[in-house]
Formats: sequence, C-alpha cells, structure tokens
Amino acid sequence: MLGLDFLDTLFIAWAFFYILVLITHFALRKRLFQSYTLKYGWIVYALGITAAVISLLLLLNGKSWYFWLGGFLCLLYSAFGYWVDYVRKIEWRKPVVTGILIPYVTLYLATLMFYWWPLYRLYLPFWIIYTVLYIIAMVLNIRSH
Repeated sequence: MLGLDFLDTLFIAWAFFYILVLITHFALRKRLFQSYTLKYGWIVYALGITAAVISLLLLLNGKSWYFWLGGFLCLLYSAFGYWVDYVRKIEWRKPVVTGILIPYVTLYLATLMFYWWPLYRLYLPFWIIYTVLYIIAMVLNIRSH
C-alpha cells in the first residue's frame, strides 16, 4: 500500500478502526444507554489493550515515538475511563467533576492526536480523511452527553 511497510499499514488500519469504533459508540451512546452503553460500552475501553499491543510492536520494531505513543496513551485513557465508569461507577459527567474531567479529556484528546498527526507523515489523504472523521466523532461525542 503506497510503499508503506507492514507496521505503517497496521498503524493506519488501527487508527481508522479506532476512530470508526468511537463514532459508532458516540452515535449509539445516548439513544441506547440502557441496552448498549451500560452493557457493552466497556468494550471501547478494552480496545486500549489492543492499542498498547500494537504500540509495543511499533516500538520494538524501531518506529518513531510518534507512531507508538498513541497506543500507550489509549491504554492509559481506557484504564482510567474503565476505572471511573465501571469499577468506581462515579457520576462525573453530570454534574461535572473537574478532577476526573480534565485527565479524562486530556488522555482522550492526546490519544486521538497521536493517531492523527502521524498520518500526515505517511499519506496526506489519510490525514485529511481522519480529520473529517475526528470532527464527526467530536460532534457525536459532545451531542451524546
């Protein structure tokens, strides 16, 4: 694919898979809160494990830090989100608890940025497409709260 190696292709595929999962999750979250979000929303957090495994592969095979950092950030975001939402069951979105909101949003945005920025180095059209998907994800995320 476009002269990219296997690990570049893996990075691209994972970045797009992850943002598409988030878009789907945000589109369903509010409307199907009882039947989907409470029962299956944890799966989105579980993807942090896969993200970390992919990042470990990228790291061990000599890819630059900006390719593997996103997966480790995703693992931190996922672990924090899972702990807050499913283990501790803290209602932090309404009313807003800033001590949770700030690290949660920071880790979420950092994760997505480190999937978005490296795409520019690999293939500009993918970067542009991901930008559009990122905007869609953000709009759906904000609307689902």
